Amino acid sequence: MNRFEELIAPHLDAAYNLARWITGNDAAARDVVQESALRAFRFLQRFADGNAKAWFLTIVRNESYTWLKASAGRHWVTIDDETGDIDGALSHGQSPELLTIHTENAALLQQALSALPPAFREVIVLKDLEDLPYKDIALVVDIPIGTVMSRLARARAMLKLELLKWHDNE
Repeated sequence: MNRFEELIAPHLDAAYNLARWITGNDAAARDVVQESALRAFRFLQRFADGNAKAWFLTIVRNESYTWLKASAGRHWVTIDDETGDIDGALSHGQSPELLTIHTENAALLQQALSALPPAFREVIVLKDLEDLPYKDIALVVDIPIGTVMSRLARARAMLKLELLKWHDNE
Protein backbone atom coordinates (compact mmCIF):
# COMPACT_ATOMS: atom_id res chain seq x y z
CA MET A 1 0.00 0.00 0.00
CA ASN A 2 2.86 2.40 0.78
CA ARG A 3 4.32 1.96 -2.70
CA PHE A 4 0.93 2.71 -4.26
CA GLU A 5 0.54 5.88 -2.18
CA GLU A 6 4.06 6.94 -3.07
CA LEU A 7 3.89 6.25 -6.80
CA ILE A 8 0.25 6.66 -7.84
CA ALA A 9 -1.61 8.84 -5.33
CA PRO A 10 0.25 12.05 -6.26
CA HIS A 11 -1.06 11.71 -9.83
CA LEU A 12 -4.77 11.27 -9.13
CA ASP A 13 -5.60 14.86 -10.06
CA ALA A 14 -3.75 14.55 -13.37
CA ALA A 15 -5.55 11.25 -13.96
CA TYR A 16 -8.94 12.86 -13.36
CA ASN A 17 -8.09 15.76 -15.68
CA LEU A 18 -7.09 13.41 -18.48
CA ALA A 19 -10.12 11.16 -18.00
CA ARG A 20 -12.44 14.16 -17.84
CA TRP A 21 -11.13 15.61 -21.08
CA ILE A 22 -11.24 12.28 -22.92
CA THR A 23 -14.66 11.15 -21.72
CA GLY A 24 -16.26 14.59 -21.50
CA ASN A 25 -18.14 13.47 -18.40
CA ASP A 26 -17.39 14.15 -14.72
CA ALA A 27 -18.99 10.99 -13.39
CA ALA A 28 -17.31 8.85 -16.02
CA ALA A 29 -13.95 10.45 -15.23
CA ARG A 30 -14.33 9.58 -11.56
CA ASP A 31 -15.27 5.98 -12.48
CA VAL A 32 -12.35 5.73 -14.92
CA VAL A 33 -9.87 7.00 -12.33
CA GLN A 34 -11.22 4.62 -9.72
CA GLU A 35 -10.97 1.66 -12.10
CA SER A 36 -7.51 2.79 -13.23
CA ALA A 37 -6.29 3.13 -9.63
CA LEU A 38 -7.57 -0.34 -8.87
CA ARG A 39 -5.83 -1.71 -11.95
CA ALA A 40 -2.59 0.12 -11.04
CA PHE A 41 -2.76 -1.25 -7.50
CA ARG A 42 -3.39 -4.76 -8.80
CA PHE A 43 -0.47 -4.64 -11.26
CA LEU A 44 1.95 -2.46 -9.29
CA GLN A 45 4.43 -5.32 -9.00
CA ARG A 46 4.81 -5.17 -12.82
CA PHE A 47 5.97 -1.56 -12.64
CA ALA A 48 9.73 -1.66 -12.27
CA ASP A 49 11.25 1.76 -12.11
CA GLY A 50 10.64 4.67 -14.38
CA ASN A 51 8.00 7.31 -14.70
CA ALA A 52 5.07 6.35 -12.49
CA LYS A 53 2.97 9.27 -13.73
CA ALA A 54 3.33 8.23 -17.38
CA TRP A 55 2.60 4.59 -16.47
CA PHE A 56 -0.53 5.51 -14.52
CA LEU A 57 -1.77 7.99 -17.14
CA THR A 58 -1.38 5.27 -19.76
CA ILE A 59 -3.75 3.10 -17.73
CA VAL A 60 -6.15 6.06 -17.35
CA ARG A 61 -6.04 6.77 -21.08
CA ASN A 62 -6.77 3.15 -21.95
CA GLU A 63 -9.63 2.96 -19.43
CA SER A 64 -11.05 6.24 -20.80
CA TYR A 65 -11.15 4.89 -24.34
CA THR A 66 -12.65 1.65 -23.08
CA TRP A 67 -15.38 3.72 -21.42
CA LEU A 68 -15.94 5.69 -24.65
CA LYS A 69 -16.37 2.47 -26.65
CA ALA A 70 -18.72 0.98 -24.08
CA SER A 71 -20.84 4.12 -23.93
CA ALA A 72 -21.04 4.74 -27.68
CA GLY A 73 -24.58 5.62 -28.64
CA ARG A 74 -25.62 6.59 -25.14
CA HIS A 75 -26.44 10.18 -24.34
CA TRP A 76 -25.01 11.53 -21.12
CA VAL A 77 -26.14 14.49 -19.12
CA THR A 78 -23.46 16.06 -16.99
CA ILE A 79 -24.55 17.79 -13.84
CA ASP A 80 -21.98 20.27 -12.62
CA ASP A 81 -22.08 20.15 -8.85
CA GLU A 82 -19.37 22.72 -8.36
CA THR A 83 -20.42 26.19 -7.43
CA GLY A 84 -18.29 29.23 -8.06
CA ASP A 85 -16.88 30.97 -5.04
CA ILE A 86 -17.19 34.56 -6.16
CA ASP A 87 -16.31 36.02 -2.78
CA GLY A 88 -13.16 33.88 -2.62
CA ALA A 89 -12.17 34.89 -6.13
CA LEU A 90 -12.76 38.57 -5.44
CA SER A 91 -10.72 38.48 -2.27
CA HIS A 92 -7.60 37.92 -4.38
CA GLY A 93 -7.83 41.46 -5.75
CA GLN A 94 -9.83 40.80 -8.91
CA SER A 95 -12.54 43.21 -9.85
CA PRO A 96 -15.95 41.79 -10.79
CA GLU A 97 -15.25 42.81 -14.40
CA LEU A 98 -11.93 40.92 -14.52
CA LEU A 99 -13.51 37.90 -12.85
CA THR A 100 -16.30 37.90 -15.46
CA ILE A 101 -13.83 38.17 -18.35
CA HIS A 102 -11.69 35.38 -16.89
CA THR A 103 -14.73 33.14 -16.39
CA GLU A 104 -16.00 33.76 -19.93
CA ASN A 105 -12.55 33.10 -21.42
CA ALA A 106 -12.16 29.87 -19.45
CA ALA A 107 -15.60 28.68 -20.58
CA LEU A 108 -14.78 29.55 -24.20
CA LEU A 109 -11.49 27.68 -24.02
CA GLN A 110 -13.20 24.66 -22.44
CA GLN A 111 -15.85 24.58 -25.19
CA ALA A 112 -13.23 24.89 -27.93
CA LEU A 113 -11.05 22.17 -26.40
CA SER A 114 -14.07 19.89 -26.00
CA ALA A 115 -14.81 20.27 -29.72
CA LEU A 116 -11.47 18.68 -30.69
CA PRO A 117 -11.27 14.96 -31.45
CA PRO A 118 -10.00 13.00 -28.42
CA ALA A 119 -6.64 12.12 -30.01
CA PHE A 120 -5.82 15.81 -30.38
CA ARG A 121 -7.43 16.88 -27.12
CA GLU A 122 -5.39 14.40 -25.10
CA VAL A 123 -2.01 15.70 -26.31
CA ILE A 124 -2.98 19.27 -25.44
CA VAL A 125 -4.19 18.19 -22.02
CA LEU A 126 -1.04 16.18 -21.34
CA LYS A 127 1.36 18.90 -22.56
CA ASP A 128 -0.30 22.20 -21.77
CA LEU A 129 -2.41 21.33 -18.72
CA GLU A 130 -0.38 18.51 -17.13
CA ASP A 131 3.02 19.80 -18.35
CA LEU A 132 4.32 16.36 -19.32
CA PRO A 133 7.49 16.24 -21.43
CA TYR A 134 7.13 15.00 -25.02
CA LYS A 135 8.82 11.68 -24.21
CA ASP A 136 6.28 10.98 -21.45
CA ILE A 137 3.37 11.91 -23.70
CA ALA A 138 4.78 9.46 -26.27
CA LEU A 139 4.73 6.75 -23.58
CA VAL A 140 1.19 7.54 -22.45
CA VAL A 141 -0.31 7.79 -25.93
CA ASP A 142 1.93 5.04 -27.37
CA ILE A 143 3.10 6.99 -30.40
CA PRO A 144 6.57 8.15 -31.51
CA ILE A 145 7.83 11.43 -30.08
CA GLY A 146 7.80 13.04 -33.54
CA THR A 147 4.12 12.17 -33.86
CA VAL A 148 3.49 13.75 -30.46
CA MET A 149 5.05 17.00 -31.64
CA SER A 150 3.19 17.06 -34.96
CA ARG A 151 -0.11 16.06 -33.33
CA LEU A 152 0.36 18.78 -30.71
CA ALA A 153 1.02 21.36 -33.43
CA ARG A 154 -2.09 20.25 -35.32
CA ALA A 155 -4.14 20.20 -32.11
CA ARG A 156 -3.09 23.75 -31.26
CA ALA A 157 -3.96 24.90 -34.79
CA MET A 158 -7.35 23.18 -34.52
CA LEU A 159 -7.90 24.77 -31.11
CA LYS A 160 -7.08 28.18 -32.54
CA LEU A 161 -9.62 27.66 -35.33
CA GLU A 162 -12.26 26.58 -32.80
CA LEU A 163 -11.57 29.65 -30.68
CA LEU A 164 -11.85 31.89 -33.75
CA LYS A 165 -15.18 30.25 -34.66
CA TRP A 166 -16.52 30.84 -31.15
CA HIS A 167 -15.22 34.41 -31.18
CA ASP A 168 -16.80 35.15 -34.58
CA ASN A 169 -20.17 33.81 -33.36
CA GLU A 170 -20.31 36.30 -30.50
